[in-house]
Amino acid sequence: MTAWFEDIEVGAKDSFGRYEVTREEVIGFASKYDAQPFHLSDEGAAPTHFRRLAASGWHTGSMMMAMTVARMQERPGVQESSLGAIGIDELRWLRPVYPGDILRCESEVLEKIPSRSKPDRGVVRVLTTVINQDDAPVMTMIAILIIRTRPDDPA
Repeated sequence: MTAWFEDIEVGAKDSFGRYEVTREEVIGFASKYDAQPFHLSDEGAAPTHFRRLAASGWHTGSMMMAMTVARMQERPGVQESSLGAIGIDELRWLRPVYPGDILRCESEVLEKIPSRSKPDRGVVRVLTTVINQDDAPVMTMIAILIIRTRPDDPA
């Protein structure tokens, strides 16, 4: 993604990130935020369709966000132009994520809409797909982002 709303092109794609999922992190996240048995131990997961310890979907979303922010930090001006998000659409957890998986992301700009009431910004919808080491999608979501327009040049 480029820095300013005007620079964003519908259809633009990006591939980024590398996140190695650890057992300790899966259990730590679940213990604090999603303490279901299949997120806490292999024994708790054994009688389920997971069969072994699986990461919480919310944890998968958090790992995706960590990769997204790291990508933003690699690109000059992107953090300056981002005004956050107003929500997400169509969040889907497609496959379980397990300790030892290595995740990455792919994104595509779906739509951009200038704000009618605030000319200093616009809304951008971005589809992000989280993919594991087997090139299998594990999660998709559409972020609804608020992005600043290019500031007026005082010169």
